[in-house]
Amino acid sequence: MPTALITGATGGLGRAFATALADRHYDLILTARSDAALEAFAKELRFSRQGRVVTIPQDLSVAGAAEQLYGQVSSQGLDVDLLVNNAGFGDYGAFADRDRQRLTAMVQVNITALMELTHLVLPPMRQRRRGTIINVSSIAAFQPLPYLAVYAATKAFVRHFSEALWAELKPLGIRVLAVCPGPTATEFFERADMTRNPALISGQDSPAQIVAETLAALDTDVATLVPGHARNRLLAVAGRLVPRQWLVQQLEPRFRPPAEQEES
Repeated sequence: MPTALITGATGGLGRAFATALADRHYDLILTARSDAALEAFAKELRFSRQGRVVTIPQDLSVAGAAEQLYGQVSSQGLDVDLLVNNAGFGDYGAFADRDRQRLTAMVQVNITALMELTHLVLPPMRQRRRGTIINVSSIAAFQPLPYLAVYAATKAFVRHFSEALWAELKPLGIRVLAVCPGPTATEFFERADMTRNPALISGQDSPAQIVAETLAALDTDVATLVPGHARNRLLAVAGRLVPRQWLVQQLEPRFRPPAEQEES
């Protein structure tokens, strides 16, 4: 059976990817920060589905984490046929007011660990001339977002990086897909402190729906997928139809935290 490595595997889209891939008879390598949460989820999968489930706890916000993770994968003699770079988080608020260490950790998880892990799995894939890489980006990748400045920038990196690799690796039989979901029913908004602006988190898609569309897209020749509600695709196109400077000015009042709206 093929083997999938999924980061951020214990919640939201990561959990949905693991469940869907287990149903497709993949062996799984699951990683997340919490050993307890990983083991609890792995136990569920082993009870309800066939296939091997390996858990490797790893905090990807630590420098060198991707290399440590892949070292453990290799030491167990495991080959990665499908990499799902799902781990990531956001942080909402005026850039100058946010915690700098948290912002740096966000760049480490959303960009550096994703890039390093992709670089680590590619040599065996190129040797086999097959493999798949799914990088979870966001609808935020299509335009700058005030009060989500660093998060949107990291997701733009993921999208551009993935599209470039799609072109590089396609002749070698390796598929790369950037997935750019809109608001999705996960714990992202609570962790990013976005629940104080309900207007930004309405109309959420389900993780299972996003994952189903993503896996179906692997059978097509696309580099980027904007799944879920049709509104998501309209937002992605909007950034191409109007000047970006004008658009970001229009977005600023909508994205401004409520407390700052009252002060202005």
